[in-house]
Amino acid sequence: MVKRLSELGLLTHEPYRGATLTAEGRHEAVRVIRRHRLLEAYLVGFLAYTWDSVHQEAERLEHAVSDELVERMAVALGHPTVDPHGDPIPDAHGAVARPTLTPLADVPAGSNAEIRRVDTSDAERLRYLAGAGLVLGARVRVLERQPFSGPITLEVSGRSQVLAHDMAKLVYCGA
Repeated sequence: MVKRLSELGLLTHEPYRGATLTAEGRHEAVRVIRRHRLLEAYLVGFLAYTWDSVHQEAERLEHAVSDELVERMAVALGHPTVDPHGDPIPDAHGAVARPTLTPLADVPAGSNAEIRRVDTSDAERLRYLAGAGLVLGARVRVLERQPFSGPITLEVSGRSQVLAHDMAKLVYCGA
């Protein structure tokens, strides 16, 4: 694959030193990311897919849909800036907004935060987080943090919830 992408002018490769995307390669990568994330947003927004099932479907579709269809989906969605997991969607020119977010694992005890991004496409983890009420837009209060990467106790929707530190590292918050 590296050889093929190199032949297409999408990356440069030096044996034992690694590969680097060319400007054209970066442009194509951003285009595919935009397609994938818009597909996820469309499937969740209009076709009632859940955030734990949408990634695989978008993977199958991202290379099959036309640019025109992708842009029509963007219009229908109102040009969203994030996908159902909170990942930024590049705009039509390739610009990507990168908000400053804090991992839930680093939010101090006594602080309030809003969940803005979940950094996993693992369906089982997404279902677990949803079952705990830890979805985009949820407001949480960190009640207690155990030392040495121990669990974190949160208040979510008026109830106490314990979350493993490893899971809390996947959840990103804003104020």
